[in-house]
Amino acid sequence: MKIIVDAMGGDNGTSTVVKGALMAAEEFGVEICLVGKADEILQVLRDEGYNEIPNGIEISHASETIGMEEEAAAAARTKKDSSIIVGLKLLADGYGDAFVSAGNTGAILSGSTLTVKRIRGIRRAALAPIIPTLKGKAILIDCGANIECTPEYLLQFAYMGSAYAEHILGLSRPRVGLLNIGVERNKGTSLQRETYQLLTESSEKGRLNFVGNVESRDIMQGICDVIVTDGYSGNIFLKTMEGMGVMIIDIMRNLFGKNIKTKIAALMVKDGISDFRKLMDYNETGGAPLVGIAKPVIKAHGSSKAFTLRSAIHQAMMYVESGTIKDIESNIEFMRIDN
Repeated sequence: MKIIVDAMGGDNGTSTVVKGALMAAEEFGVEICLVGKADEILQVLRDEGYNEIPNGIEISHASETIGMEEEAAAAARTKKDSSIIVGLKLLADGYGDAFVSAGNTGAILSGSTLTVKRIRGIRRAALAPIIPTLKGKAILIDCGANIECTPEYLLQFAYMGSAYAEHILGLSRPRVGLLNIGVERNKGTSLQRETYQLLTESSEKGRLNFVGNVESRDIMQGICDVIVTDGYSGNIFLKTMEGMGVMIIDIMRNLFGKNIKTKIAALMVKDGISDFRKLMDYNETGGAPLVGIAKPVIKAHGSSKAFTLRSAIHQAMMYVESGTIKDIESNIEFMRIDN
């Protein structure tokens, strides 16, 4: 298996990406194609002690980069030799099995749509991160790719999220919930009310396992396995959850560091604290797939560290092997609003 990695994307520079790729190549035995400015990539490899390109690593030169603050759609159209567009073109041409980038989300979405293309019949691709709950894990779809949505988009998100949860989380008939401000069927805007009806009809036909509206406060309790929402609401929910996790960890650190007694208590529950940190740490997952794109594309967090990139590459490998894309392709006929 070969994973194409954008070596120029993210907030922490090429060095971080290359280190993550080296970690993944060594740990998982996967081939990596690093896309970006070849001289910068080679310098990082030299800094890491490699006088030659190590086995399992390739370099594909791209002379341009797309900054995190650039206007995404315009950059994706005009910067044809950027690391994002070159990497996606390699994926579209079959040179690798998946593409991973911590770069500009909008450029990755635009580039994927223009170059790799969506699965035929899918209206919009969606970002679908895995989030922790008290009962395990769940899929949040969408978390930022689509700020404005239609009921048909959300219907398709529900099907795609269900397929992803089945194949990646190993869940049979995952429970689908619609993020809303109340559990009653008439809550929310016209978007949520019309989507509720569509999801109910699909559930009655046995195509989805829709459990109704869910409030954000209940999601972490594990009330459902797939949370369907527009990208605007989903992004706010995700970042609030991430911020809450950081806050809780900081509170625990301060609490257990107060005095000798609390430090001893911390040693006694060290394993439990470690497990909690891993549960809340997005670095363990790595990123989110753009579900709905015809080939695997993984968007890693912009502030990714080397270990995060390593995890994102591993996530890409699992997505390739999961069969999620084929499952979505085989169910397109049920995802249209007129069915």
